Amino acid sequence: MSFLVVGSNSFSGSHFVNLLLDHGHDVVGVSRSDEIQDLFLPYKAHPALGLFQFRKIDLNNDLDLLMDLISEKQPSHIVNFAAQGMVAQSWDTPEHWYQTNVVSQVKFHDKLRRLKFLKKYVHVTTPEVYGSTKGWVREKFDFAPSTPYAVSRASCDLHLMSFFKAYDFPVVFTRSANVYGPGQQLYRIIPRAMLYARLGKKLMLDGGGLSERSFIHVRDMADATYKIAQSGGPGEAFHVSTTRTITIRDLVQKICDLSGTKFTDLVELSEDRVGKDQAYFLDSGKVRSELGWVDHTSLESGLAETLCWIDSNFSLLQTLPDTYMHKQ
Repeated sequence: MSFLVVGSNSFSGSHFVNLLLDHGHDVVGVSRSDEIQDLFLPYKAHPALGLFQFRKIDLNNDLDLLMDLISEKQPSHIVNFAAQGMVAQSWDTPEHWYQTNVVSQVKFHDKLRRLKFLKKYVHVTTPEVYGSTKGWVREKFDFAPSTPYAVSRASCDLHLMSFFKAYDFPVVFTRSANVYGPGQQLYRIIPRAMLYARLGKKLMLDGGGLSERSFIHVRDMADATYKIAQSGGPGEAFHVSTTRTITIRDLVQKICDLSGTKFTDLVELSEDRVGKDQAYFLDSGKVRSELGWVDHTSLESGLAETLCWIDSNFSLLQTLPDTYMHKQ
């Protein structure tokens, strides 16, 4: 297998590239921007980095350039992590989310479906398409999205299913629980809470942190994505999740305990954001039983590893932006 990874400089994409290099694959990565700091790109230190090639390509503006690259390299597998993320901010300029997550993706897929050499297209999507879940949900395409971000991702999933049915397009979907680990962008809840605990800054906790999530370590996510790329059947969706849930409040309390910080010193409660889903409980039995995937990193050990990364790079991290900066 040879791989082209779209969104290779994203948090999840960069760790997936690192895993592909572990397995000795030739990998081409594309992202719309270079990552300024190598500490956010684990593959940069990989001993097999010579197997990796990077091209700066923006899916919104450089589709012809991307297709020229794909025609040249002829990867057997394309894995797409690229999306306009961030749920709350999608309310501000929803057209940007629809442009990146629907329109540009549809144009891309319409060209990919004509390629004879493409064996598998893995589309990394999100449980946000379901809306707030009650109980543990299995993989389905019955959606109830509640934000512009979620609507854009649900729309793209349904579009891809239409291509699978009409053209036998070899798409397989992954929907993962909240991914975390060393190297995550500082505006995400776990690294930001840890950094603020060290800096003595206040962390705003939306809605008191009562929403409930599962958190999966980025290496476990990458391993599941690799198994899905290898053996997931076209038209199939796979949930990637632990079997454990936790409220955001309790998660932050764990970070306080790890960092030796009082909860009241770190946290300031704020109103909940618009359209926030209360819970995502993803039944991951399918990827476990059909593909033999197992998650290996507990939340406690993963949080400890992430805090170690924060502490080891603290002198640099404290100088970097810790809020989301929108790009379009």
